[in-house]
Amino acid sequence: MIPFIVTAFVAFLFYLVLVFGSGSVLFWSWEEIIAGVIIGLVTGVIARKIFCRSENYRMLHPVRLISILIYICGPFLVELTKANLDVAYRVITGNVRPGIIRLHSGMKSDLAITMLAHSITLTPGTLSVDVDEKNHDLFIHIIHLNEGDEKKEAFEAREIFSYMNIPAWIRRIAE
Repeated sequence: MIPFIVTAFVAFLFYLVLVFGSGSVLFWSWEEIIAGVIIGLVTGVIARKIFCRSENYRMLHPVRLISILIYICGPFLVELTKANLDVAYRVITGNVRPGIIRLHSGMKSDLAITMLAHSITLTPGTLSVDVDEKNHDLFIHIIHLNEGDEKKEAFEAREIFSYMNIPAWIRRIAE
């Protein structure tokens, strides 16, 4: 019952954030609040086993939720901007040398690896292709491999993210 309640409540809050400022009751209309309750309940029924996989609700801690917002609005946004500029440069100049690399993530939890894989996939010019579940390594397709990089067996995460320490942020949030 707790996974259902938590999932429904989070879905309801997320819906309210999406429709913020469009009504007359505080910041929402009655129709939006009722629609949010219905959407939250339906989401709670469907996704309760996905959102709350076990009795471990550590990701609902307010400090972790604030850390996620800081991560998305800070280091990830910087890396995303840099990657967009890099991809634009490579498209204009034609300086493309694609390849697949093995990234040693150093992550221990499934959530941390998932967050890292999604962060990589959302960044232009990179795509998470596969995960080695035994070693927690990611296989990543990148738009440009430097000379000699194809001989490296595995990369460290700090070699992929050049400015901010994205893996440290993800480790702080999810592990």
